[in-house]
Amino acid sequence: MKISKEKREKISEQILALLFSNSPKLLFTFDIAKEIARDEEFVKELLLGMKKKDLVSQVKKNPEGISYKRRTRWKLSDRAYKAYKSQLNID
Repeated sequence: MKISKEKREKISEQILALLFSNSPKLLFTFDIAKEIARDEEFVKELLLGMKKKDLVSQVKKNPEGISYKRRTRWKLSDRAYKAYKSQLNID
C-alpha cells in the first residue's frame, strides 16, 4: 500500500514534534516507531529523508563513544530545534 506525500509529511511532523518534546534526549528508531505507532523500517526511511533536509541528526555512537553496530539514535538538528523553539515563543 502506498502512502501519499501529504500523509508522509504529517507523519514526519509527528516525528519532529516527538523529538522536540524529548529534547535533549536522543531517541532510537525503535522508540520513535513505537511512540507514533508505525513500522520501524518506514520510520527509518522518513528519518533518513529528514536527515537529507537537515531536520534531524543521526547519532551512531553511545555516550562512551563506542559505535553502535545496528542501532541509531536521532535528535533534532540545531536549525530545526531553533525553528520549533521560535514557534513556541510566538504562540
